[in-house]
Amino acid sequence: MQLTSAEWTETEENIAKKAFDIAYKREIDDLIDSVKHKAVSLSAIDDMWHLHDFLSAKRHEVDGKYDYRLPMLVFVFAGLVKDGWLSLSELEGLNPDKIAKISALARM
Repeated sequence: MQLTSAEWTETEENIAKKAFDIAYKREIDDLIDSVKHKAVSLSAIDDMWHLHDFLSAKRHEVDGKYDYRLPMLVFVFAGLVKDGWLSLSELEGLNPDKIAKISALARM
């Protein structure tokens, strides 16, 4: 179900980039809030190492999730919708077939 970059119009690419950036900012803002909360409760060196491990895992997760290669965007958006970082309405303007695929994949 891979889509080539030729199947994305310039308008769709602009919509996709905006939606991608919105979801990324939401997740990063949430992560920053979480880290601030965890940092306040540090009381021992082990707590600090746990925070380090948490951040390392989150970095790996976020770096893997936010893949802005056009052929992968349907899958990326499906994951972001499923995880609650993006809504289907924020993808309005994409080809209805793309939105249908994203919606179906997000329900899996």
